Amino acid sequence: IYDYEAQNPQELTLQYNEEYYVIDICSSINIYADFSPLLLFQGREGAFMVRDSRQPGMYTVSVFTKHYHINETTDFPKRYYLAEKHVFDCIPELINYHQHNAAGLVTRLRYAVSSWRKKAPITAGLSYGKLVINPSELTRVQEIGSGQFGVVYLGYLLEKTKVAIKTIREGAMSEEDFIEEAKVLMKLSHPKLVQLYGVCFEDTPISLVFEFMENGCLSDYLRSQRGSFSKETLLGMCQDVCEGMAYLEQNSVIHRDLAARNCLVGESHVVKVSDFGMSRIVLDDQYTSSTGTKFPVKWSAPEVFSYSHYSTKSDVWSFGVLMWEVFSEGKIPYENRTNGEVVEEINAGFRLYKPKLASKAIYEVMSHCWRMRKDDRPSFSVLLYHLSEISEYDL
Repeated sequence: IYDYEAQNPQELTLQYNEEYYVIDICSSINIYADFSPLLLFQGREGAFMVRDSRQPGMYTVSVFTKHYHINETTDFPKRYYLAEKHVFDCIPELINYHQHNAAGLVTRLRYAVSSWRKKAPITAGLSYGKLVINPSELTRVQEIGSGQFGVVYLGYLLEKTKVAIKTIREGAMSEEDFIEEAKVLMKLSHPKLVQLYGVCFEDTPISLVFEFMENGCLSDYLRSQRGSFSKETLLGMCQDVCEGMAYLEQNSVIHRDLAARNCLVGESHVVKVSDFGMSRIVLDDQYTSSTGTKFPVKWSAPEVFSYSHYSTKSDVWSFGVLMWEVFSEGKIPYENRTNGEVVEEINAGFRLYKPKLASKAIYEVMSHCWRMRKDDRPSFSVLLYHLSEISEYDL
């Protein structure tokens, strides 16, 4: 919740804590009730919050996104429970117990959701649906990396909010095609995708303005923190990526270069998918990956390195390799083999070994992603279901 200042005559300035009455509403707008938007924004199974119940004097635990009344015993002093077999002297004890045990809930209470009053999103000062960002609204601070398209800068939007500004090297893509692609990407919005907020055409080179993720790319993060991750955290990272990819799958968007290097990490180990869709608009026929190699063979499905055939199912293969990266805490897949050797071994039926931190059930999910025939591989929605099951029973 935040103040909003009208950007044009068709908009209305809104102030935090003021009451407004909607006298008419477009039927296509969906208004969410209760606290579900917070849990949906968190976007993780096990996200929870304790809130006042609609019944005066009672409390409710909302779990992404089911609601459980906290029951009270009739004796004195009062005790509290969600499941009758597990009764506690106070609500913090109840929460602590259910953070480690589902005990009748749909999942453990895994991620506490922060308070309702949040800072305004990056786009709060921009008009709704705006695609083009004026150079005067952007401030570049320092170079923080480079990729297949150009240089990436840390910057500020409207002088107050950190963003990642990706410049596009001259000749890398057609401006006309780029605009059409950017329009598509702007329509994609999910808690586990790095959000594209707009593009800047008036400066040279062209720039894209993205959500900024404090902890950088997943591969570097895994290596820098190696040995400090719990298995639950590693699985949560995989679930985050799978959620983002399931959304892309539903919207018929193919990533083409899914790998830990193309995912970014924010607060509380939250991982978001980045660089989705961008490889489709490179002018060169030969795709150049973000590592600078001519082809990301070690992450590619057999039909990709044999026939350059991309699909959601080739993304599924890459996701299996990403899972391997996560549970090996940032190791390079097939690290001692050349690309040619990797192609030969994959075609001969060999696959990556099971990382030490991966359970049998987790490695089985990876193996399903690496089935030779793409039609035999699971969809991301099915993978997400299996990962959720593992988080409760087989970790």
